[in-house]
Amino acid sequence: MNFIILAITGVLGATLTFYVSEQLNQGVVRASALLSLIVGLFFYCFPDILDVYLTKNIPIVFIGTSFIGMASPKGQKHYLLLAISGILFSLVYINKSHFFNGYGGALGTLAFITLLTSMAFSHAFSKKHKIISEIISLKNKLFHRKKQV
Repeated sequence: MNFIILAITGVLGATLTFYVSEQLNQGVVRASALLSLIVGLFFYCFPDILDVYLTKNIPIVFIGTSFIGMASPKGQKHYLLLAISGILFSLVYINKSHFFNGYGGALGTLAFITLLTSMAFSHAFSKKHKIISEIISLKNKLFHRKKQV
C-alpha cells in the first residue's frame, strides 16, 4: 500500500511540475519550488494525517520527482513518459540501499537516471526506431530460413 501511495506521489510530482512550468508559464525552478513547498508544509503542519513512514517519505519523493518535471520540454513527448519516470523513481527510492545515506545529490541523480531510463525505453520501443525494426526484420529472416530447412 505504501508503494502505491508513493508511486502516485511520484506521478503527481513529475506531471504537476511540468504542467505548472509549461502550461502556466511559471518556469521550472518556480514550479518545482512552489509545489515542493506546498507538499512539505502540508506534511509539516499535519504530521499525523498518515503514518510516520508516509509523512516522512512523501515530501522527499515529491521533491525528487519534481526534478523529473523540470526536464526540458524538448525531451518530453507527453505526460505518460513523466508518469512512468515518476513510478520508476518511487520504485528505486523505496528499494535504495542505506549505503548512500549522507551523500548529497541523491534525489537529483536518481531523477536523472529514471528520466533517462524511461526516455530510452520510449525511444527503443517507438515504431519509428531503426533498432526495433531491424530486430523484427532479423527475426523474420531467421524464422523464414528455419521453415525452409
